[in-house]
Amino acid sequence: MNHIISVLVENKSGVLAKVSGLFSRRGFNIESLAVGPTEDAKISRITIVVNTDADSVEQVTKQLHKLINVLKIQKLDPDYSVQRELVLVRVNTENKNRAEVLEIANIFRANVLDVTKSSIMLELTGESTKINAFEELLKPYGIMEFVSTGTIACGRGKKN
Repeated sequence: MNHIISVLVENKSGVLAKVSGLFSRRGFNIESLAVGPTEDAKISRITIVVNTDADSVEQVTKQLHKLINVLKIQKLDPDYSVQRELVLVRVNTENKNRAEVLEIANIFRANVLDVTKSSIMLELTGESTKINAFEELLKPYGIMEFVSTGTIACGRGKKN
């Protein structure tokens, strides 16, 4: 089962390596890893998605608490959080299928970022199920490049 862990850390060099190294040493494969600054420039948020059992997540969470630069750890429940991914997709287009690709983009509310004679670059944000469906519909046209941020997530409701 996928577990989403949000980790607030001091914005210092080497912290990401320490956090990801902890998962690596435990033999966990990180499905998704996203890092970025928060509203406070001294703090970064690391969003980690791992596919493992609940007991293993509990154990690695306890070990994360021991790291000096870790400020707060939150396991995010999918039902009480918002998750999003961002993808850029460059699709092979010819004049005969360009309209079809644009129609798919319109249905998914994707943004057109670049158009050339032979390709269209699209941007889409959403949950992984939406991203996967979008990718499947574009495959027959020829995906030339596909880049994803991985999952970012935030808990719903008031901030404590």
